[in-house]
Amino acid sequence: MRKLLSLFLLLLLITAAGFAACVYLIQQAGKGRVYDRAEAIPPRDCGLVLGTSAHLGNGDQNPYFRYRIAAAAKLYHLGKVKHLLLSGDNRTHTYNEPADMKRALVAQQVPAAAITLDYAGLRTLDSIDRAEKVFGLKHFTIISQRDHDERALLIARHYGIDAIAYAADDVDFQYAKMAHLHEWLAQIKVVLDLFILHTEPRHLGPRVTVN
Repeated sequence: MRKLLSLFLLLLLITAAGFAACVYLIQQAGKGRVYDRAEAIPPRDCGLVLGTSAHLGNGDQNPYFRYRIAAAAKLYHLGKVKHLLLSGDNRTHTYNEPADMKRALVAQQVPAAAITLDYAGLRTLDSIDRAEKVFGLKHFTIISQRDHDERALLIARHYGIDAIAYAADDVDFQYAKMAHLHEWLAQIKVVLDLFILHTEPRHLGPRVTVN
């Protein structure tokens, strides 16, 4: 039992150290590149809005979705971005994150001509890599919640992309415990994907010109 306990504590220590290393890498990637005030963020031609479901399992609107849409619309109306690339999951005919984001942004007076949809942003890694390889973007603003922004910036730096990020309003931890747990696990996974597994996007395809 003593040996088993020692082994368990060792594994726990290794896990904690690994998670701390992942958090450190991600925070360093986001240092000085995530903006909380829209007025302070430098203008860029394009903003990349990272997708999430428009609704929760109970049918209520997803606050993460609502806040990202509000942030993207604000940056557009302030002239901080001229165009928005909406990247998300379109796994079935009835589940379409980019189309949901477009409808919500048009409802906030963002013209449809200023919007391009990326239907193959299945993961954050795919969204960032496709923004450069498919849509030809090398300088853009990422729009999501702060933790997600920092993770996306690590991916962008890994691929040599010059990105900054705007932090949409976050959701209270007590309200969205599972979402925060998902983000913590995603932080570990992105380090594994980039530096150990060398994961590639699931879909690329022909180049698309963003006007």
